[in-house]
Parts: sequence; structure tokens; C-alpha cells
Amino acid sequence: MTTAFDPKAFRRALGNFATGVTVITATAKDGQQAGVTANSFNSVSLDPPLVLWSIMKNSGSVEIFDNASHFAVNVLAADQIDISNHFARPSDDKFSSIDYGKGLGDAPLLTDCAARFQCANYDKVDGGDHWILIGKVEAFDDYGRAPLLYHGGTYSAVVPHVGAAQKSAEADAAAAEQADADREKMLDNNLYYQMLSAVKRYQRGYWPMQQASGLRVAEAHLLMVLKDLGSVSFSAMVDYLLMPDQDLAPSVEKLKRKAWISVQDDNLTLTEEGAHQAEAYWQLSEDYQEKVFGDLTDEELAVFRKVLKKI
Repeated sequence: MTTAFDPKAFRRALGNFATGVTVITATAKDGQQAGVTANSFNSVSLDPPLVLWSIMKNSGSVEIFDNASHFAVNVLAADQIDISNHFARPSDDKFSSIDYGKGLGDAPLLTDCAARFQCANYDKVDGGDHWILIGKVEAFDDYGRAPLLYHGGTYSAVVPHVGAAQKSAEADAAAAEQADADREKMLDNNLYYQMLSAVKRYQRGYWPMQQASGLRVAEAHLLMVLKDLGSVSFSAMVDYLLMPDQDLAPSVEKLKRKAWISVQDDNLTLTEEGAHQAEAYWQLSEDYQEKVFGDLTDEELAVFRKVLKKI
């Protein structure tokens, strides 16, 4: 047990509690805007719907939050580390280079978040060297994107727990064994059914790791295709990803906002940062491929590739 109270040690101990990362935003009545990175966000009550967060009393943004009718809690997604860092640094105008909309009380609403909560100022409580601000949620958006985490003084991401994955795998195996016993043998000899089953099993292990990075599957695949082929037209990308153009367009727009791709004359091209991100996704893909197929011989892999190409 640690008895001597060392503030730095206390901070490190608190770092063992993993939190999400948010950017809290507000606009005062005189039009001044504030945006601060905070991991102190938490729920308080369901009825009424209340949430809280805390801000240092000596922060230059306290007055703006005091004079705003509302504040917004922008829960960052796993690929928004740059946004977190941006709002954690002092700046005369934090919003000049940021894409955002306006919510209740003109509170800035950031794009591509995991979730957003628009809150009316409800109460302010003295909390030592911080003010605890309580908001009443009047509107919210749930985008279901993988969240950005903060743990042990560094950014992290959600990945399935090994124990949970093992239990899930065991349950799947038991269910599959029972299904085998219940169904007719015709399915065992149906190659199409076997291919679908194999793809689903592969995706079950790979997709959670890929999605933990914060990008949706189509967005990650778009980066990977561009890394492999170079510049690709929008129409050709529709064919590569096997998705309608109305579904591809939002992914293209998001990656443009992140400055990971550029679009000129309908051609999509990776930026330098986009290429760096694509390399990470390719490495993740190759690592998982090695995990699944690593015990096959070169001859077995050659036959497998031949069969896939024939299909």
C-alpha cells in the first residue's frame, strides 16, 4: 500500500482506470468559443438525463463555459487522436482549421465522432482544483464507431478480450458441432455453403482488430486498395470494394477531411499520411493471415490460391 501522497504517483495510479476521450465545446453569449480535451466525462443520472465533466479552475475557458447556455460532449473515435491533441494544446482559435457544425446554444459539434451529447448547463460544483460541470442532455447522436481510449498515460483502443474471445470461440464450436449433428449431410458437401462459413469465421477474428483502429471496413479497404494500386478512379473503386457509389461517397469524404486521400478529376490518391495509415492496415491484415494460414505448406497455399482464382 502507498501511504505517502505523491501527486505524480497519484496521477499514475489514476491512469490505471481506462477512460474514453472527449472534446467539450461551448459558445458563450458573446460568440466566444471554447474546446477542451477531457477524459473526466461520466454519466450521472438517467432520469433526468445528466452527465458531468470537470475543468481546471485556472483554465482560460472556464468563463466561456459559465456564459454558455449549452455545452457539447464530443466522444472521440479511435482515429481522432489528432483532434484530441489539437484541443489539448493552447491556441487563439482552435476552430479555424476544424470541420464542425453548430448544435444547441451554438455549441460546436465535431464530425466523425463515436457519439455526441448536447447538454444544457445544469449545475456547477466545487471540486478542489477543478469545477465539476453537470449538464442535462437534450439531444444526442450515437454513431457506434470504435472509441478512442486513454490508459496509463497513452492512447489506446478497444479490442476483444482474450477470455471473452476464447469463450465465444468455444461456444461457436459447440454450436457448430450441434448444428453438424442436426443438419443433413448435404451442407457438408456444398462448396458455396462451406466458403460462406469460412469467410464468416475469418471475419469474426479479423474485423474487430481492424475496426478498433476507428475506421469502418470500407474506409480501411479503400486505403489498402490505393496503397496497392496507386491512383484509382471513383467508379473503379466501387468495383474493387463491391459497394454502391452512394455508400462509398461518405467514406471518400471522411478520408478527404482527414487529409488521407486527395481527389482530382474523379481519381483517388493517397496522401503521405494516408500511405502511412494504409501500411498499418496492410500489416494488420498480413499478421492475421499468417496467424490463420501460417501452418500450411507452400504447396497447400498454392492450391488454395488456385482454387480462389478459379472461382
